[in-house]
Amino acid sequence: MQRICASLARAGYTVLLVGRQGPASQPLCPQPYVQHRLRCFFQRGKIFYIEYNLRLLLFLAGQRAAAWCAIDLDTALPVWLRARLGGQPLVYDAHELFTEVPEVVARPRVQRLWRWVENFIVPRAALAYTVGPALGRLFEQRHGRPFAVVRNISRLADEELPPAPSAAPAGGFILYQGALNAGRGLEELLAAMPHIHGRLVLCGEGDLSHSLRRQAKELGLLESGQVEFRGFVRPDELRELTRHATVGVNLLRNVGLSYYYSLANKFFDYLHAGVPQVVIDFPEYRTLNEQYDVADLVPDLEPATLAAALNRLLPGGNAARYQQLAENARRARPLLSWQHEEQELLRLYAALLPNAQIAGAAGA
Repeated sequence: MQRICASLARAGYTVLLVGRQGPASQPLCPQPYVQHRLRCFFQRGKIFYIEYNLRLLLFLAGQRAAAWCAIDLDTALPVWLRARLGGQPLVYDAHELFTEVPEVVARPRVQRLWRWVENFIVPRAALAYTVGPALGRLFEQRHGRPFAVVRNISRLADEELPPAPSAAPAGGFILYQGALNAGRGLEELLAAMPHIHGRLVLCGEGDLSHSLRRQAKELGLLESGQVEFRGFVRPDELRELTRHATVGVNLLRNVGLSYYYSLANKFFDYLHAGVPQVVIDFPEYRTLNEQYDVADLVPDLEPATLAAALNRLLPGGNAARYQQLAENARRARPLLSWQHEEQELLRLYAALLPNAQIAGAAGA
């Protein structure tokens, strides 16, 4: 959302980004757009969603905008109602296929509710876009309407990278960045760590924060220092940390179409840093890797499979393959950047609001 809002602000729109204040939220950094966080008494479960949606609707009722943008389904109903009351267009920004995320797929009644919300919201959106071509095609098939694609790619920094190393550098580490949630292959990754010749750093928190720490402790990975949980890391600090990683990991289980057709921004974060990566062999990553060859794809998340793939790219592994992936990432990074994607974003909003310079966005 920082990239989207900043691009719109630089293009002359006045943007308000609304989110929520969580227990572990980092302080807001100055941005070229207005930011507001809602404070909720409840932090999870059905009551949280009810409270957050009510607080969001009450807050939006006091705001004015030329368009209202809902980020995923969990903000869609109050944003739609505010747009309807004001007679302004609704924008639906689908960062994922919400009805197919693991937490929803595992609960059929909850999934039916969110499918109803999706079927209600999507036809009423004046503009709809998502983060990858595969998801875009799936939305179009479901709802019979066009879905634009604005890929969730990092903004490319101006700095030049040093030449690709001839082998995996000693003293580096394996990096995971993102939410510590179900379906991310993190339990399998920890199970593989006793057989991996390297150190793992995890940046992020989520529903599995406590259970993953407990698993790492039971395996002796915390005491040995082979696994480190960094918690939430500020974006600028994460970019710097990524530059020093030896290998990045992007692992998912096929526990829903949202994950299967995902195109995570961490894939591009690793690529921009020139870091080889181990990635699950899902359609979007396979398509990109066939073109750029910046990752080793794994067919499954068995600990033996992960250990073999990571050891291949760590010191003592296949030095030639490591150098090849690092060089390919350096060649691909100018071609895969937010600077390209934002042109499509701005085109979409210019067509929607040819004379307006006010936009609002809400996300959970």
